[in-house]
Amino acid sequence: MAITKDMLITDILDQDMEIAQILMQKGMHCIGCMAASGESLEQAMYVHGFTPEEVDKTIEELNAFLTVKAAAPKAE
Repeated sequence: MAITKDMLITDILDQDMEIAQILMQKGMHCIGCMAASGESLEQAMYVHGFTPEEVDKTIEELNAFLTVKAAAPKAE
């Protein structure tokens, strides 16, 4: 499932917990707080000062990460 800006952060992390590291590297250190369970990715990023363009770029990066990970050979 593709990540969209209106998805809750908790739903995004349910897809892959490695996304937490990507968001934290961008300064989103609140991903584990209670507010994250009720905030969309877009809302949380705006609160942290991200522009709409940065939100869109982050969504592209997260979806690219999931695509690459899904295409990678699975360890046996």
